[in-house]
Amino acid sequence: MRSLQGLFDEGLVAPTAFAALPPELASWERARVAIVPVPYDGTASYRPGARRGPAAVLEASAQLEWYDEELGFEPCAVGVATLPPLEVAVEPERTLARVERVVADVLQGGKWPVVLGGDHSITVGAVRAVHGQYDGELGVLQLDAHADLRDAYQGSRWSHACVARRLLELGCRVAQVGVRSLSKGEAEFLQQSDRVQTVFAHELRAGLGPALDAIEALPERVYVTLDLDALDPAAMPAVGTPEPGGLSWPELLQLLRRTFERKRVVGCDVVELCPVDGLHAPEFTAARLVYKLIGYWARFQAQHAKEG
Repeated sequence: MRSLQGLFDEGLVAPTAFAALPPELASWERARVAIVPVPYDGTASYRPGARRGPAAVLEASAQLEWYDEELGFEPCAVGVATLPPLEVAVEPERTLARVERVVADVLQGGKWPVVLGGDHSITVGAVRAVHGQYDGELGVLQLDAHADLRDAYQGSRWSHACVARRLLELGCRVAQVGVRSLSKGEAEFLQQSDRVQTVFAHELRAGLGPALDAIEALPERVYVTLDLDALDPAAMPAVGTPEPGGLSWPELLQLLRRTFERKRVVGCDVVELCPVDGLHAPEFTAARLVYKLIGYWARFQAQHAKEG
């Protein structure tokens, strides 16, 4: 496989740069952030189409204003390189291995990885790569409508419904926020595991306190995986497996900002956008969310670096 630097040197870059950034902000040499599009939905179990999610996010991102009114600066100034869409395989294990290799290359190149899905199964490959780069315990903040704690689903241990279970097997500590759908078996597993804390959506009706406490309890280094069905369907209808209820946009941003303020976020993904023809708000919302993640990282990573 060509090096990531080589891809850019040969002009083999994404057809659409995130936020339509010019070369001086989107080159591999200049960038401190790398977007990794993974157009894969091979484990989708309800509504397929998440393979179209990365392209839809990149297309919508061209309409973003670069200035962030909350943060008071242009996050894209850190430089954001957009990699070509990953060549995926039919078999989930092979796709996850490819995700792992590319994210590892991104990290070794000194870039902060933002993985665009695709269905949630791809998170396992990304977290494997991050886990291999750092000593010590890794925490995962999982924002999701579903617990994803099944050992296997529809005959596969690599299904999007098994993501959190595989992350626990890697040795990660997981905090799940916004869950409002799980099986009896998953509920029983939660009673037995001391490495996963689940904050159900109904526990947030009186405020975000339980979620903020769960984030605080994670280790210093955290990977954020954001399944877009964590949001209420009123705000995000274009997902593969929607669930009634969920987080509002302001609640989601509050949780993310607190995470970046208090923890060293070492990578993230945004998954499960399933575009609906003629409905553009969801893909623009997803693009804006990706830009907020980059902004929070740019705002707080220097602070953490000074703290050692």
